[in-house]
Amino acid sequence: MVEVTVTPRSSLADRPVQVQVRGLSPSQLITLRASLTDEHGECFQARAFFRADEAGEVDPGRHAALGGSYTGVWPMGLFWFLQPDTPAPRPQPLASCEAERWYVGPGMQRVPIREGRVRGALFLPPGPGPFPGVIDLFGGAGGLIEFRAGLLASRGFAVLALAFFAYDDLPRTLTQLDLEYFEEAAELLLRHPKVRGPGLGVVGVSKGAEVALAMASFLPQVVATVWINGTAFLHGNPLVYKDLRIPPIPYYTERVIFTELGALDNSAIFADPRDPAYSTSAIPAEKIRGKVLFVVGEADRSFNSKLFAELAMARMPPENCRLLSYPGAGHLIEPPGSPLCSISSIRGTPRPVVWGGEAQAHAKAQEHSWQEIVQFLELHLGPAATMKL
Repeated sequence: MVEVTVTPRSSLADRPVQVQVRGLSPSQLITLRASLTDEHGECFQARAFFRADEAGEVDPGRHAALGGSYTGVWPMGLFWFLQPDTPAPRPQPLASCEAERWYVGPGMQRVPIREGRVRGALFLPPGPGPFPGVIDLFGGAGGLIEFRAGLLASRGFAVLALAFFAYDDLPRTLTQLDLEYFEEAAELLLRHPKVRGPGLGVVGVSKGAEVALAMASFLPQVVATVWINGTAFLHGNPLVYKDLRIPPIPYYTERVIFTELGALDNSAIFADPRDPAYSTSAIPAEKIRGKVLFVVGEADRSFNSKLFAELAMARMPPENCRLLSYPGAGHLIEPPGSPLCSISSIRGTPRPVVWGGEAQAHAKAQEHSWQEIVQFLELHLGPAATMKL
């Protein structure tokens, strides 16, 4: 009898699992298929072709996929290479099983935050704490995005998923970055009795990385910053902080490239930040006293992220910064278990936007960078208690 198993059956979404098939005939050719329906009813699938070994077994962690959504030995390939799929009748499977992948561990507390101007959600691990504090920021999509905060909290951090526009009563569009809003959020997090100070970490991607770098430059509470595919200059929106105003480099929307699929490629809409005319738009990274981990996808089609990382690092003491640069990785570098999103719709744009990335290189970048991010935060904020799910 053919049996397919996933071990463990229930796990955090950033943790590896083992997929095994037993009971096949030696050298039998099979298709392994993974399917997922998300909370919006959207369907995703991945498939891979294998030849059973002499014992009649297939293990993607030991046996190479011969084709399908990927090739080669990828233990998590059926999870990492999920793609949007139209529901359709499938052949009757020889065997099947279900696996649960969670973005929050057991006992996690989610606390909606609506205090002063600050809007977001605080994730607290179980137990008395205190836990190292982290603010988690996303970018131009706006709203409140929580999955990375849930995973970081499951690693033992107290994480504030922070919205800064297009959520609740916050402005619907982003007209400027008011750094006092982010300062208020930092102070709120550090006041919490389960948060261990005196410093905190910030993780940001895209526009959120721009914000994170500005927070590290001006706010002494920020001692560890993870910058993922962002900029080192203000772009499109000015930054204001007390009596300071940093003007932005403008967007040149006439430089948008329309791809064959009708999507928007924004890689050319930004002026060269090295032009002396834009020197006043630079985020003053030389003021940073904490540590910064720069994470770059070299196939990013949204920003020239590697250039921005290098420009920021040139302003900083070498001991205060580190660069992780991944050839073939795109803009949206997320925790492992998240398939490559190379193109998607985003609030405020008339058509889908191209993010870039090659599936296998991007998957490797996500796996490696996530472990580095967690270790970086633990090193500079203190150890965090890891959950076991």
